Amino acid sequence: MCWSAEADLVAGAGITAVGVACVVRARRAGRTRDLPLAALPLLLGAHQLIEAAVWAGDGGTGPATLAWAVIALPLLPLWVPVGVALAAPPRARPRLLVPLITGVATAAVLSYVLATRVVRADIRGHTVGYVVGLPHAELLIAAYLLATVGSLLLSRDRALIGLGALVAVGAAVCAVLWRTEFVSTWCAVAAACSVVLWRWTGDRGASTGAAGLVRS
Repeated sequence: MCWSAEADLVAGAGITAVGVACVVRARRAGRTRDLPLAALPLLLGAHQLIEAAVWAGDGGTGPATLAWAVIALPLLPLWVPVGVALAAPPRARPRLLVPLITGVATAAVLSYVLATRVVRADIRGHTVGYVVGLPHAELLIAAYLLATVGSLLLSRDRALIGLGALVAVGAAVCAVLWRTEFVSTWCAVAAACSVVLWRWTGDRGASTGAAGLVRS
């Protein structure tokens, strides 16, 4: 989320461009298991661009609001732990089962919520508030964080652990600013996360190339 439609458009375009670069790097390195995480900035960029349409429509319950909620609620808590589990070294995968199973269950519950309830977006100064009416909201938020931040912190990959810490701190700061209706800054966190993933795909490609030279 950004503080205006224009900010969402700029952030979304930039993050999407980083996502394209990440996917290209992963494909060139032949690291197909890295592709879901490499493509995460594409999803985040699309999320920002969709929110620009929410701003333009002055909130409400239209298709843009629903599309935003689908990405934010059921898709991300499934996408992130699956991507981490695929990219993680074999020794880390057993510990990733907990956030992965949690992500699947959380995504299932949130999908049901979206299928049975109406999502409304309210423009509140320089923020957009999304009203869903989640049952057991505290439990769902805890499960959401375990699936996303937890999987990154348990990945045994230094860059992904750093990404998890960045998301945790960034989410806390954004939540405080959003609750005061001062300004929404999640787009800045999404941009920073995308840059981390861009560097991660570059490091992974370099390690693949070095391993190939050693074998040859």
